[in-house]
Amino acid sequence: MAEPDRIHASLVELLGHNHAVIVSGTLDRRLVFVENPSGVWTVADLSGKPHSTRQWPAWTREHLELHTPESWLSTARLSEEGRRRLLRPRVLLAALYHPEFFPLPRFPLGISDLARAARSTLLGQVELMDMQLGVTLADIINRARSGEVNILGVSATFGQHDLMTRLLDAVTAMERPPLLLAGGSLTVRNERVLLERYPGLLIARGAGEPTIADIVAHWHGDLALEHVRGVGYVGAARGAGTMSIGRVRRTATVANRAQTDFLPELDLLASTFAHRGVAQLEFSRGCTNFCSFCPRGHKGQWAGTNPEDMTWMLREICDVFDRHPRTSRTLYLVDEEFIGRDEDAVERALAAADALRAAGFAWETSCRIDQVVRLDRDLGWHHERARLWRALVDRGLRRCLFGVESGVTSILERFNKETTGDQNALAIRTLTALGVPPRFTYITFDQLMSAEELRATYAFQGRTDLLLRSQPDLDVQEIVEGVRDEHWVAAHSTGRPFYTGISYMLVGMECLIGAAYTRRAEAAGLTGRIDPSMGRVEARYADWRIGVLAGWAQRWIDRNFPLDYTLKSLEKILDGPSYHAVRNLRRVLKNTAYLVFGAMLRALDNTDLEIGDREGLHQTCAGLVESTIGELREVLDPLVTAVRAGLPNDHRDLLHREYARWKGNRRWDLINAGDPCGT
Repeated sequence: MAEPDRIHASLVELLGHNHAVIVSGTLDRRLVFVENPSGVWTVADLSGKPHSTRQWPAWTREHLELHTPESWLSTARLSEEGRRRLLRPRVLLAALYHPEFFPLPRFPLGISDLARAARSTLLGQVELMDMQLGVTLADIINRARSGEVNILGVSATFGQHDLMTRLLDAVTAMERPPLLLAGGSLTVRNERVLLERYPGLLIARGAGEPTIADIVAHWHGDLALEHVRGVGYVGAARGAGTMSIGRVRRTATVANRAQTDFLPELDLLASTFAHRGVAQLEFSRGCTNFCSFCPRGHKGQWAGTNPEDMTWMLREICDVFDRHPRTSRTLYLVDEEFIGRDEDAVERALAAADALRAAGFAWETSCRIDQVVRLDRDLGWHHERARLWRALVDRGLRRCLFGVESGVTSILERFNKETTGDQNALAIRTLTALGVPPRFTYITFDQLMSAEELRATYAFQGRTDLLLRSQPDLDVQEIVEGVRDEHWVAAHSTGRPFYTGISYMLVGMECLIGAAYTRRAEAAGLTGRIDPSMGRVEARYADWRIGVLAGWAQRWIDRNFPLDYTLKSLEKILDGPSYHAVRNLRRVLKNTAYLVFGAMLRALDNTDLEIGDREGLHQTCAGLVESTIGELREVLDPLVTAVRAGLPNDHRDLLHREYARWKGNRRWDLINAGDPCGT
């Protein structure tokens, strides 16, 4: 049921080519239309539910007449226009990808969500192509230029601008190109740049589901472009007998709370598993805050699904997992904020966890730190939240990502995180004492920071009083009160520095186009040219010494990123001793990164801000990272050999290949594959 093309192929093989077969609808209500030799159609709802329970699109009223709508199986009259609408437009949804940056795939939620929205209209046929799964850019271009594609939708995120422009250049050169729609976090940042280069392009400016549903209706002439929801495009202004490019026009986007369905189709899930990838899903969409570095326009405010409505989807995902028994039954919820702030937040979170546990999944997700500690709430609230987090772990929560971003209050205020350094410290202690396995994102460098703030950042990352031992035998009241008592904390500390819990070390601020932080950097005279590959504005550091350190920190990240990402991806698909062995390897990388941080910071302290030698500091940092990478190779060699010995063959080969590539690299190139939201 998850793969409509296979349903179609099986029915054609069974019935022969003298019967026309059309497969339409979404995963939960897949429809099959079979034309009999007499010209009468048979229509089957493969869910087994009566046709009368479906919300049929308005266009079907004039073009489809079911003879027994009270049944799941009915003969029907389908007009020629109805048949054309079921078959056209042919929609190709393509996801781009740089395998050299991200060696292991993730189930492509973006295009899979859009496929469901398009199929829900019963208009046309949807095909998905994902470069993570063995498809090349040339394959996508050839398919788009085949003459069989009427609408091409492209999803692009950070670091993929080069792929997108190559694709769009090739397709727009066609004599009659398909209707072009582009979306994704990078695309929204680059809207004006893209529309100047491709004036016929349409930009999906928010969640793309309403947009793609309207686009297929627009293709049929049912909807004017100005009525397509959530789209940006070049308006055409007519002059005296001429056509000139007018201003960029934008239609209203649909708020997350107004969307009742943002579930995916599962066409590509089995292929994702076959390529050693992981499953992703959303239980909510959007965030409860407006961090200054995160342009929120396309992500929207927080809205959650009803967990009961997810049961059937989890069951369908289980069916695919059952065919891949070697894949860890872990589901990755890409929610920015899993819990939310509705009145029923705790109840809903527990219901979601119950649904995941009932389906047999371990799971990971993301959350804001103020779901653990809030300075404006009393002890009763904190006791309730502590019970919630412990209950989530009992229900299969394997890890949760928290975007602390800093432990320095002045930096947090600049980031508009609405948290403080003390609050973050209490939350980290609380989570670890409760036994919640956390990971954290942290922005080490930002363009407006002072040297004093950087020193405070280094000190916070090195603190050993934050990561506490799990206390499963203590009640939540004792833990909530204990984390506020330094003697209690000292007695229960793991002794591990906080940075071992940071997902990626030494991350610097990305001044994204449209972000409030970027506007503040611009006001300080620090911004430069636009970098469309990352949807950002290049920016200098107010303290040039920090800029030198941040530049070498980014080179360190990019030199090690493919290996670290490989290890992180292996964590996602492994269980047991192999999982912990890979985690330990990542800790070695973190330890080394912190050593680099400390050594560069000492070099900064030895360089005067006013009369210091920029080139001298640059060369000092270059020497530090070069000597440290050599020492790291010697440390990793025996560790990687030991870890590989305990891995399944395909995972062993992957680690061998990526480690060999890392070890053979002698360059300090920048790829800048970061995402400040950790998504």
